Amino acid sequence: MPANAPAPRGLDHLVIGVRDLDAAGAFYEKLGFRVGARNRHPWGTENRIVQFPGSFLELVTVVDPGAIPPAGARSFSFGAFVRDALAGQGEGLSMLVLESRDAKADAAAFKAAGIGDYEPFFFEREARRPDGSAVRVAFELAFAADPKAPECGFFVCRQLEPQNFWNPDFQQHPNGATALSSAVMLADVPAAHRAFLTAFSGGAEVLEGNEDYVLALPRGRLDVLDPETAQGAYQVEPDTTPARFLGFCVSVPDLEAVAERLTAAGIPFVQNEERVFVQAGDAMGCMVAFEPA
Repeated sequence: MPANAPAPRGLDHLVIGVRDLDAAGAFYEKLGFRVGARNRHPWGTENRIVQFPGSFLELVTVVDPGAIPPAGARSFSFGAFVRDALAGQGEGLSMLVLESRDAKADAAAFKAAGIGDYEPFFFEREARRPDGSAVRVAFELAFAADPKAPECGFFVCRQLEPQNFWNPDFQQHPNGATALSSAVMLADVPAAHRAFLTAFSGGAEVLEGNEDYVLALPRGRLDVLDPETAQGAYQVEPDTTPARFLGFCVSVPDLEAVAERLTAAGIPFVQNEERVFVQAGDAMGCMVAFEPA
């Protein structure tokens, strides 16, 4: 790789919009995840976190619509995107977030590549350790946009206080999940998004399928599926949406144990040779898939 080439970016987190944050937290606990306490953002949303080594799920809802700032020509409004996604397509995975080592440099790279011209965004909030003590966490974000996928949000996130955010105690899940292994994107024409996703990912290796493909990231992957592949893998009925996120996969050591947990919890699921998965319609709009570690 040339010295000035961008380094591929790994999965950082996935933003999953929900209408009832505590109900979502309870559901993810039934799935066997450890779910963190509520956290408040200054722009009208609250979240709860499901953490893995180096990546996490962000369950998020709108709690104060009046605090949501409007989006501008060069300013992305996280709160407005969550609000509009819930009002439009409903609950589910709406934003893919990759890791950043330098958000300002990433914003400049996105502008140069023609995939985003947004100002980097900094924010901080209070977090709680497992013992209840308060610590500061802070982040810097850089945003990109794919006009061919208006329902999908894309940004990168740099952790400015990583020692206060990542915690092995939060990463121990009763279902045995060890990693966030992939985000799953559906597209009528996957090739139409390839140039954007390649630039956004920092030049991640593309593993070819037929119409579908996989971006192999330094941490995790992005599966970009056409309708036929999605139907075969996840029993998804085709729709007319140009592109959307279906859900995610996590790695677990024992699929049978997951199936037994879901059965005991009364959660409908599908099991095939490769995965156990809860379809989006049974999981608050976001498919949850378990695959072998």
